[in-house]
Amino acid sequence: MKQQEVAVTVDSVVFCNANSEFKVLLIKRKNDPFGGQWALPGGFIDENEDLITAAKRELEEETGVVVNTMEQVRAFGKPGRDPRGRTISIAFVSRIFQEADLSAGDDAAEASWVSTDNLPELAFDHAEIIEAAKNYL
Repeated sequence: MKQQEVAVTVDSVVFCNANSEFKVLLIKRKNDPFGGQWALPGGFIDENEDLITAAKRELEEETGVVVNTMEQVRAFGKPGRDPRGRTISIAFVSRIFQEADLSAGDDAAEASWVSTDNLPELAFDHAEIIEAAKNYL
């Protein structure tokens, strides 16, 4: 049996419940796949990097947001979820109570707080990840 190459990524779902509106932090992707589409902050883990460390690093690199605590929601790994190849993403969730200032960077062209009641079309399976994170909380 041929061994399959699998990439591991992390995605961060950061919810903010400020002014009685429930928002989630999204980035607009700078690069393909899904360049120009909204997505969760996240990316590939570095060699020898802990999953939660990778999630916090990607979040800060792409949005400027630093969180102290994150909880692992679950893994997402349906075949075809990433057009680049077999990719398994470990999703993490954080909750903050004030919209942090955003500074898009790295692979993110933009970063924005978006109402969970009015989500745009999202890249990958990120709508499913957000729903799982909401259910987790």
